[in-house]
Amino acid sequence: MPKKMALVDYNLCRPAHCDRGICPAVLVCPQNLLKQEAPYEPPMPDPSICKGCGDCVHACPLKAIGLR
Repeated sequence: MPKKMALVDYNLCRPAHCDRGICPAVLVCPQNLLKQEAPYEPPMPDPSICKGCGDCVHACPLKAIGLR
């Protein structure tokens, strides 16, 4: 079975709805694999090294991140 990885649905992601434009999913990634270039910018995962823990999925208030 292939390893799961975090993917962002950019149709649902709205960083302006997050506190000060900072994605809470970025803050909880234990591997620091989810990056946000600047506040109010959407986060960018690195699926090639994502461990699939799901912490970012639970932290996203807009349900814009999922494991696939």
